[in-house]
Amino acid sequence: MSTDGSRRRDVTVADVAKAAKVSKAQAARALGNYGAVSDDVRERVLAAAEELEYRPNELARSMNTGRSNTIGVVVGDIENPHFGLAMRGITDTAKKSGYNVILINTDEERAAEVDAVRVLLDKRVDGLIVAPASSVETSHLQQVQDSGRPLVLLDRAAQGLDAETFAVDMGGISYESTKYLIESGHQRIAFVSTLKTDRPYEEGMVLDSSQISDRLEGIRRAFKDEGLALPADLVRLNAGDSESVKAITRGLLEGPDPATAIIASDGLIALGVVEAIQEAGLAIPADVSFLMYDDFAWTRLTTPPLTVIAQPVYDMGIAAATALIRRIEGRKSAAPTPELVARLIQRGSVGAPQRTAVRASS
Repeated sequence: MSTDGSRRRDVTVADVAKAAKVSKAQAARALGNYGAVSDDVRERVLAAAEELEYRPNELARSMNTGRSNTIGVVVGDIENPHFGLAMRGITDTAKKSGYNVILINTDEERAAEVDAVRVLLDKRVDGLIVAPASSVETSHLQQVQDSGRPLVLLDRAAQGLDAETFAVDMGGISYESTKYLIESGHQRIAFVSTLKTDRPYEEGMVLDSSQISDRLEGIRRAFKDEGLALPADLVRLNAGDSESVKAITRGLLEGPDPATAIIASDGLIALGVVEAIQEAGLAIPADVSFLMYDDFAWTRLTTPPLTVIAQPVYDMGIAAATALIRRIEGRKSAAPTPELVARLIQRGSVGAPQRTAVRASS
């Protein structure tokens, strides 16, 4: 005998049909809202479904209609608040349009991303939003397009792929922020990123991430325009967990020609850098200036408040989801794509360096 605590058997279309005193085919058409069915039959079926607390089998419905009303999203690091905020924009937009979201995190591993895309396609999602781990190796994303499933890229571009991409112009804002640091007197400017590479950074090397590549190009152009040599020895990639970031930061602040300013490429790295500076007994900006990508509430609560590059991350998620749903439903855009622009917000974490590096000869 079943009890209130036991699992109730799922109510089927056949159960609803029996309760409504109609055929199973009629019940299926009324519940799925397809085919010809009389108003009387529809009312009886829907009333029976409500009484029995019927829940549709989404997989079966998707096989009948060709639509699952589900969006797949693949990102590199959901622990990063940047992607958390973008996901909020995506899910808010999807919910308003009647779509559910399946999220898969890849830890910025391309192999994991390939598996994630395959899983989502197998689950018959209607379309995908992907922040590609690699902007170079994108054959699996091409397969998505070849399957006829709509694809939109978030935050990063992908070479050779004809897909709508929603990202900020990183080259432009990187140039502006680097010029700001140089004009404040800095020439030993460090850049720290989680981007994984098989060797230390060298100027001109091909990078997997369009975002990081564009940021470094903006830094390089700013130095070139000032007649300065890019301090490539201060570009540190492969930053991992907090301890790794702190070790990198200590390395940047030691030696005869240390960094006088550090740029963190995301909020998680920023936390590790600030902690390492404090542990070294140094002060921001008296001993080292600091600038980071993304503007989160905690950046205004530190002493001093941190100078940031604020990106419209939530709006980026909204724009990506809106574009994907429009493509899924075969609609043309009613409005131009919103411009996604980052802003440099100057607070108190940038000051003049205690000593000035030697200017490169032109």
